Amino acid sequence: MSPRILAVSDRPDLAPLVARWLVDAFHRPPADMTTEAMTALILAPPHGPEESFVLFEDDRPVGTASLSHDDLPSRPDLTPWLAGVFVLPEHRGRGHASALVRHVEGFARAASVAELWLYTRTAESLYARLGWQRVGLEQSNGHEVALMRRRLDP
Repeated sequence: MSPRILAVSDRPDLAPLVARWLVDAFHRPPADMTTEAMTALILAPPHGPEESFVLFEDDRPVGTASLSHDDLPSRPDLTPWLAGVFVLPEHRGRGHASALVRHVEGFARAASVAELWLYTRTAESLYARLGWQRVGLEQSNGHEVALMRRRLDP
């Protein structure tokens, strides 16, 4: 069975799971974000085209990615963002992250978004392979991160 991707707006019961993944993966102690607060953010009314997605493999949720209005506090001038790309460790290496990125890009394109932004500490090569370009360096939580952009074809 091939992976399928569902929108959290269609399956709000998935929001707490996605929130737990994101808090565990991206928010280090001391916790700057709780699972409950992240769940509320995921379920909040959107600011423009926003959505979180969950990738299923054999009917099991194994990854997520989002289109977000903002993601990097130091760059409120940039929007929207590919954010929160995460795949469970035991399901990595199967193209799931790439599928999630492409799905978010397609969602953004359908919403007439001309370009997307992301930042990453560890996955710059993945995004570069998918056509993203590094445009600079920024700081996030005391770490240097690559700022990347992807122009979307209409």
